[in-house]
Amino acid sequence: MLLTLLLTILELLVQGSSGNIILTQTPGSKSVVQGQTVSIKCKTSSSVYSSLHWYLQKPAEAPKLLIRYATTRQSGVPDRFSGSGSGSDFTLTISGVQAEDAGVYYLSTMFSSYFFYYYTGFA
Repeated sequence: MLLTLLLTILELLVQGSSGNIILTQTPGSKSVVQGQTVSIKCKTSSSVYSSLHWYLQKPAEAPKLLIRYATTRQSGVPDRFSGSGSGSDFTLTISGVQAEDAGVYYLSTMFSSYFFYYYTGFA
């Protein structure tokens, strides 16, 4: 089964206490086969330390926290999901992607009381 992974590139500019923080993501789009490993990378223009969290939202459902503080998998989340990185470079990895992993992926971090969001999804 072929899944098209649509990675919507968002560059969000938010004014923080130490200046502007820009979030960027790669790649732009990618086709994946069920069972393949997928990595979604995010870079911030300044360090956000480890204060970064990944969510998955499925249609008609509330967002579900997958990874908190960059690397800690939330209880009940399948171990195929993992997070890595700190400072300004972060990665969400899905090892053996499944059809049920389809949805909208959100990234958030709090830095000086500002939130930054990033999303991508399967179609």
